[in-house]
Amino acid sequence: MVMKSICEKIASAKCSSKSSTETLDNNQGPACSQAGSIDIHSRHSGWAAAVRKVVTVGSMRRFHERVLGSSRTDISASDGDIWLLGVCHRISQHESSGNGDTSNGFAAFEQDFRSKILMTYRKGFDSIGDSKYTSDVSWGCMIRSSQMLVAQALLFHKLGRSWRKPLQKPLDQEYLNILRLFGDSEASPFSIHNLLHAGKSYGLAVGSWVGPYAMCHTWEVLARSLRDANDHEEQPIPMAIYVVSGDEDGERGGAPVVCIEDAIKCCSEFSRGNVEWTPLLLLVPLVLGLDKINPRYIPLLHSTFTFPQSLGILGGKPGASTYIIGVQNEKAFYLDPHDVQQVVNINGDNQEVNTSSYHCNCIRHIPLESIDPSLAIGFYCRDKDDFNDFCSRASKLVEESNGAPLFTVALSRRSLRQVSGDDASVESGRFYDDAAATGMEPVNEAGGCANEDDWQLL
Repeated sequence: MVMKSICEKIASAKCSSKSSTETLDNNQGPACSQAGSIDIHSRHSGWAAAVRKVVTVGSMRRFHERVLGSSRTDISASDGDIWLLGVCHRISQHESSGNGDTSNGFAAFEQDFRSKILMTYRKGFDSIGDSKYTSDVSWGCMIRSSQMLVAQALLFHKLGRSWRKPLQKPLDQEYLNILRLFGDSEASPFSIHNLLHAGKSYGLAVGSWVGPYAMCHTWEVLARSLRDANDHEEQPIPMAIYVVSGDEDGERGGAPVVCIEDAIKCCSEFSRGNVEWTPLLLLVPLVLGLDKINPRYIPLLHSTFTFPQSLGILGGKPGASTYIIGVQNEKAFYLDPHDVQQVVNINGDNQEVNTSSYHCNCIRHIPLESIDPSLAIGFYCRDKDDFNDFCSRASKLVEESNGAPLFTVALSRRSLRQVSGDDASVESGRFYDDAAATGMEPVNEAGGCANEDDWQLL
């Protein structure tokens, strides 16, 4: 409570331009600035002492790092290549195996990193619902992290993985259209306002923090409601959303299962039965330990960034979510939503608009092992072949997991029940008839659910 009080006073000192009628109950709370600086020369002398008190024990960035964990900006070539959402940037001084582009270097990594869309706390937007909240400071970081992940999926879908933000204007219209979808008002489909409304049944509420599992399902609900509201119009999110879970309620543990039958059903529902396959956004919420991640999962998490379909990880610390987009050995590179910025309205066809607040020039990293065990992994599959490739890579990852996979792959719910049962005679070859029925390639079921009880941690 003391730390919360201090943080609220700091934010009030930083945001002195706010109306005096806005109270801390309206959540003008801690401003965890990426710049790490605090203006201690506040005209509000009442808060100045509190600000100075915190400055004596460390900067605002260090205060934030007490919650999130230590972050650094140094990158060493000796630490090896960097995998950033499925692309390998070779900055090492030695030959490395892998499928990345050998022409990539540190400059290419920087450009790639800075082209990723950043969503942060915003202030000054229209109040959310019936509340008086005009900012999401101190509680909206998981929502912002999830917005970043979905924004990258839209970038990959509309502009391709090789797209980079141009250094000069005019800007790409498709890029601006994507940003407009995430505006901070009810008029924007993927706004914090609409996400909170869609996630009510999963516990989303103004001023409250939310976990990865609820956030993933909130996107599923929002996408469905937008599809129903735009019956014959172009959908704001042009892809089906499939939240992968291990059982009916998704919270009882066990490795989540990518069920090909369910993926096809999601695509069919999205297209209203017009086509068998559509672009697919897979979200995989996981709990990989108690207080911290079980070390056996860290190499597997690292490997997911080598998937061409990678959309990174929603993760961080309890109450301090980030969006992790790359790895270099034990380092996890992330985009941080804990900066507080004024609302930006991107309207019309103005291709000269300033979008700098949607990108980050500071490359930060934390140890991958230090992130919270409650997280969610995202993947984007453009078409059926891309999904087949994802399933193949996921199955190989299962084989490398020593009985403790992040998630598994099954052809159908029937085959899943067979594998998880006690019938030792069931072999993966018995699922080939299901594969023929669905039109998908057979998937290696090795390392499935046999050792589930030995590794699940909740």
